[in-house]
Amino acid sequence: QVQLVESGGGLVQAGGSLRLSCGASGRTFSSHAMGWFRQAPGKEREFVAAISWSGGRTYYADSVKGRFTISRDNAKNTVYLQMNSLKPEDTAVYYCAADVLRPGGSYYLGSYDYWGQGTQVTVSS
Repeated sequence: QVQLVESGGGLVQAGGSLRLSCGASGRTFSSHAMGWFRQAPGKEREFVAAISWSGGRTYYADSVKGRFTISRDNAKNTVYLQMNSLKPEDTAVYYCAADVLRPGGSYYLGSYDYWGQGTQVTVSS
């Protein structure tokens, strides 16, 4: 069982930055790929970024490439999402997720086994 808790969301002006954190319970965190997804009102949950178990591979949605950076600290059981140059269209609830079967990471929502409760990010224009 893996429990995930996101933090760091909030209200920011367009062009600003936020850093999301996701703390994980359990001794096996370092063997799991991790991902960030987001869901805006009235829209489906969508992939944002993913990172392999070691941090050696990262993946990004085209909409955030060059602006967002995913990273992890296995010693702290934490994965981060640094978000720069934020746009109003980035407004959503952001979720972190753990993929316990595929350590390389995945774009696909269905690959992830455990989810956090989400943190709201609101970008004003």
